[in-house]
This record gives sequence, C-alpha cells and structure tokens, in this order.
Amino acid sequence: MDINTYLNFNGECRAAFEFYRGVFGGEFSWLATFGDGPPDLSVPDDERERIMHVSLPIGSGVLMGSDTTSAFGPPSTAGNNFAISILTESREETDRLFSGMAAGGTVKVAPADMFWGAYFACCTDKFGVNWMFNYDLPAEQ
Repeated sequence: MDINTYLNFNGECRAAFEFYRGVFGGEFSWLATFGDGPPDLSVPDDERERIMHVSLPIGSGVLMGSDTTSAFGPPSTAGNNFAISILTESREETDRLFSGMAAGGTVKVAPADMFWGAYFACCTDKFGVNWMFNYDLPAEQ
C-alpha cells in the first residue's frame, strides 16, 4: 500500500505543478486535461483544458493533482483542497478501507471501475478529511 497527497485547484493546477516540478525536478509521469477524457465526459467547453490529472514523482512518493470543474461540484477552497490518496493492492482492500473511512462520513464516489483502468472510490471521513482509494486493475492480456 502506498500513500500520496492529491491537490485540487480552481484552474491553476498546470501552473502549480510547473512550479513544483521546477522546485523538485523530474518529469510528470501523467498529465491529462479534461479534453483528453472520454467523449461523454460532461465538462463545459471552456473548462476542457483544465487538468484532469497530473502526477509528479518526488522521492518515493507521488504528488498528484487536478483542477475542479463546474460539472463535478463546487470550486475547492483552501483547507479542503487536498485528499490523502491510498494506492491499494486489491478490490477487497479498497472496499475494506473505503467502508471504514466512509463510516459516519460522506461518500463522494462509491467503489467502481473507472475509465483510467482502476477500481476507485473517494469519501470524506467524519472528521472532514478527504480520502481517495485507487486499485490499478491488471492489464487485460
């Protein structure tokens, strides 16, 4: 199991991650805009160039981030614009950890297969902390 930090921005994700890359060095292991997503992703045209996901390896961890869009909820605000991201080793582990963290909290995305090839879920725990759980599905052979 790996633990990483996931940051949310209101349209400044690209600038922020270019800054972080300048400080820490390295290269993005993933960078995609909402326009790069599936055609049925309901994002307004003026928000399609916002960052859907970016990953910057730093040491043994990964700093990840994305922009908010009006299609997926309100803008982020300082103090709740981050999540703890857990990279799990199985669907079962994802379900167990998600169930525990969501108890008494708020489910944002119930566990489900996602278009990026992962089994994913996210919630806010009863203390107001945001959590993401991601299990990379085995590649089809």
